[in-house]
Amino acid sequence: MANSLHDQLLKAGLVDEKKVKQARRATPKKNKKKKGKAAAEQPAEPSAAERARREEAERSRALNRQRQAEAERKAVEAQIRQLIETHRQGRDGAELPYNFQHGSVIRQLLVTPDQRDRLAQGRLAIVCQEGSYELVSREGADKIAERDPARVVVCNDPAASAQGPDDEDPYAGYEVPDDLMW
Repeated sequence: MANSLHDQLLKAGLVDEKKVKQARRATPKKNKKKKGKAAAEQPAEPSAAERARREEAERSRALNRQRQAEAERKAVEAQIRQLIETHRQGRDGAELPYNFQHGSVIRQLLVTPDQRDRLAQGRLAIVCQEGSYELVSREGADKIAERDPARVVVCNDPAASAQGPDDEDPYAGYEVPDDLMW
């Protein structure tokens, strides 16, 4: 410090050499070890302001998580709506009633004979959208079930429909003799 306050006062003639030395001895020297001890000696308990700041930050994080979950739910809802629109099967000329259970209630949907067969085979499915029911393809129903399984109301297993009544015949293993007369 070439131009410290002590030196400036000495040059100006306001103080003498003796007072400068005395002032230097009186000023405490900076000690890094003392700073470390002083920091460690401070109370670990946060102040009321610090607690309030932390609580406010936690509330903000909770609110942000809630907003993000709501945005994700809306995005999934929009995806499901788009999938239903994309994979919907037209029911023009539908005259056959197809009965199915949704929850504890039996519902009815008018379908064509081809759609009824495809529903039984598991190639079509019934999904619920805002209180109404729609026919969608099996691929569309699988994509909808990935996002919300509760939306798919009827989706028959294609392996079960492929078995048919012959596979369940208890007498299938018995041969009919050639000389049997009716």
